Amino acid sequence: MKVLVIGGGAREHALCRSLSLDPDVNALYCAPGNAGIAEVAELRPVDALDGDAVARLAGELGADLVVVGPEAPLVAGVGDAVREAGIPVFGPSAAAARLEGSKAFAKDVMAAAGVPTARSYVCATPDEVDEALDAFGPPYVVKDDGLAAGKGVVVTDDLATARAHALACDRVVIEEFLDGPEVSLFAITDGVTVLPLQPAQDFKRALDGDEGPNTGGMGAYSPLPWADPKLVDEVMELVLQPTVDELRRRGTPFSGLLYAGLALTGRGTRVIEFNARFGDPETQVVLARLRTPLAGVLLNAANGTLDAGSPLAWSDEAAVTVVIASHNYPETPRTGDPIEGLAEVAEQDGPDAYVLHAGTRSEGDAVLSAGGRVLSVTATGTDLAQAREKAYKAVARIRLDGSQHRTDIAAKAAEGR
Repeated sequence: MKVLVIGGGAREHALCRSLSLDPDVNALYCAPGNAGIAEVAELRPVDALDGDAVARLAGELGADLVVVGPEAPLVAGVGDAVREAGIPVFGPSAAAARLEGSKAFAKDVMAAAGVPTARSYVCATPDEVDEALDAFGPPYVVKDDGLAAGKGVVVTDDLATARAHALACDRVVIEEFLDGPEVSLFAITDGVTVLPLQPAQDFKRALDGDEGPNTGGMGAYSPLPWADPKLVDEVMELVLQPTVDELRRRGTPFSGLLYAGLALTGRGTRVIEFNARFGDPETQVVLARLRTPLAGVLLNAANGTLDAGSPLAWSDEAAVTVVIASHNYPETPRTGDPIEGLAEVAEQDGPDAYVLHAGTRSEGDAVLSAGGRVLSVTATGTDLAQAREKAYKAVARIRLDGSQHRTDIAAKAAEGR
């Protein structure tokens, strides 16, 4: 089949890498893509937020499947435009993508479906903000109701910081703090059948020891040796299937990738948030362990035939991803710096370690930084300790002036802590 992937980050590079390894895929395109994706897919220019333009491109390419990677095009209705053109698309409708596009909408769905989550208030005025902050006390959890590229959430003990973030947003959700480790669990769904993937854990804070500001994610690992073996079944029963059933009941069935961000609290599993697409950087480690060819699974979800497929096959190996970010990320990252060492990783560390591009662009033979998160260095190994070792060995070969990365991705899990 011919597949068109929409997006240009490390998540899309991971998707394109997996699709390029699928024997059923004989043509792979990505729009707009990036310097790394160009090595495994043919790039096409497109405005990813323009549904008509995406549908037109898919028609011109004769695409059998369109995979929409980022959240903004989904919330903007790109999936709807492609579906209306008669082309199968992996990604929810704009109505269903509100599950990520509006935190308040997600809370409403969870309440109706009986899904366990944090107590919360939706606030639109300074008085409502002050009342909610006072009701919960520190640590304060303040979430921009809309999309914020992974940087709309502030968790802080400082009341002034929490209040300032809340007042900078049109509408916010203020909720109780959930203790306990966090887990990301993806599920592929056609709106009826739900197929869970393997859980992963990501690292949101910019600095080692979970210090510093929240980011879009600085690394991830899978599997989770410390997690209850029944976790996936429990989340399927309590969270994923009820949510999919509720959205279908409302007449807005969710077809695509449903991402549950979870907190394993002392009072049980609670949903922190939903996303309507593959998460970044968790996708990098989850797909590194997936053995089932990806294209057929995504096409079955798009066509409503997910129940016809076989169970997913997984590698017993572990995977670790370390994000290399630009100078001053996540504030105002510097871009345009040359990236060196990519060929060395490919020659000396492959195939167990490889680089997925996030914010890069080509300029002649050079590859330059073009975003906050620049690269995701991903490695697999027999266990987390070996995967970590391979990942950081590859990271050490990368040279990007002023770059930063965390040195403790998966460290505690690898040590059995």
